[in-house]
Amino acid sequence: MELQLKKTALSRSWILLHKDGTGTILDVDKYAIMRMVEIHARDLRILDPLLSYPSAILGREKVIVLNLEHIKAIITAQEVLLRDPMDDDIVPIVEELRRRLPKSTGDEEPSAQDREAEFPFEFRALEVALEAICSFLDARTIELETAAYPALDELTSQISSRNLDRVRKLKSAMTRLTNRVQKIRDELENLLDDDDDMADLYLSKKLANLSSPASSFGAPNWLLSSPNPDSKIHRSSKASTATSVQVENDVEDLEMLLEAYFTQIEGTLNKLNTLREYIDDTEDYINIQLDSHRNQLIQLELFLSSGTVCLSIYSLVGAIFGMNIPYTWKDGHGYMFKWVVMLGGMVSASLFLSIVTYARRKGLVGS
Repeated sequence: MELQLKKTALSRSWILLHKDGTGTILDVDKYAIMRMVEIHARDLRILDPLLSYPSAILGREKVIVLNLEHIKAIITAQEVLLRDPMDDDIVPIVEELRRRLPKSTGDEEPSAQDREAEFPFEFRALEVALEAICSFLDARTIELETAAYPALDELTSQISSRNLDRVRKLKSAMTRLTNRVQKIRDELENLLDDDDDMADLYLSKKLANLSSPASSFGAPNWLLSSPNPDSKIHRSSKASTATSVQVENDVEDLEMLLEAYFTQIEGTLNKLNTLREYIDDTEDYINIQLDSHRNQLIQLELFLSSGTVCLSIYSLVGAIFGMNIPYTWKDGHGYMFKWVVMLGGMVSASLFLSIVTYARRKGLVGS
């Protein structure tokens, strides 16, 4: 069945994708979803876009709950439920799921895509989601780098309020994006560090063991560590613990899958850290420039203050001799005006040079 995606405003819309790639758009409430996939309300609440829950990849008895940024999905061993399929960021993911979920048939030599299809259904769906979120965050990082580096270079060449405000906004955007990438990285790292959590994601294997007559014997460890102690899986595994052979968790395939995307998200985080270091270096450079300008202003203030003091002394001499008081020694001694002016100027200039020389000798101003 060909799926036609139409732009409609469905507040609680989901898309149900089957193993064969066909899909159906559903407009149902959370109770219908809970009955459909047998999921607890607390797990479904994680996918509520109105609530701020951290990124999570949770393995439950029959489903995998995904909350990765805008990707909110429930994966079973046969189907994928994806929230808000009409969103512009979700439509490409839906198309990619439809392209990669169906298995190839025929007798021809299997291609790389066919070998990829040998993965369990839930792993193929999980891989599409991880690839989409890693590509999304990497694209946002590249956009931020494209805008940030020229802005930082412009700020170093010209410090202005406009450039400072532009860099401030870019730094805030970088901090928010770094936190988002860090959450995805931490979730993948925690999942890789716990084999039991990875084993909980093997839905097809758990389903096969449930349908097998000998499922009560030789149950692997990931069945013994079921997250729901009241489940049938847990009870049957617990009853046969004494006689079953302990088998190590075979999570190598999933570990390699998660490791690949962990490396990709780690590379995105490294880009952001490099950008942060560049911003910090730019801030240090700007602070050095501002300190240099501040020192130059202090030196200018020192020169102006020294010159004002010297001119004040010179003005004092002129004020004294300019008083309207009769002096007998002024009669017949008109040449004294010339000498007073010359000597007053020389004394003021000498005093100014002495202050500047003293300041340079003490390192108060540059040479």
